[in-house]
Amino acid sequence: MELSERRVGGVTVVDVAGNLTLTDGAGRLKDKITSLVFQGDKQIVLNLGKLSYMDSAGLGEMVACHTTALRGGASVRLANIGRKIQDLLVMTKLLTVFDSHENEADAVASFNQPK
Repeated sequence: MELSERRVGGVTVVDVAGNLTLTDGAGRLKDKITSLVFQGDKQIVLNLGKLSYMDSAGLGEMVACHTTALRGGASVRLANIGRKIQDLLVMTKLLTVFDSHENEADAVASFNQPK
């Protein structure tokens, strides 16, 4: 798994590429989110456009990221969820937990919309 970080306005976008599995860097995504929240980043988008596969450990990692952000007063939004990943989130009923958006621009813009 590869992670890269960039700023779009006041939002931190983390691009996730490759596989999010137990054997491919387990814990790295949560560590990245923890670090961002610790640095004061409160608006985070996970761009999953290049995420090709996720197993149950990857699902756990996504939930841990969500929980870590909430505890730190931050919010994580998902963007560019591929069909396979979306189907997995639907089957596990986790799609209702995450604030997900069709594309990165919508996810970034959602931080400026009233709830």
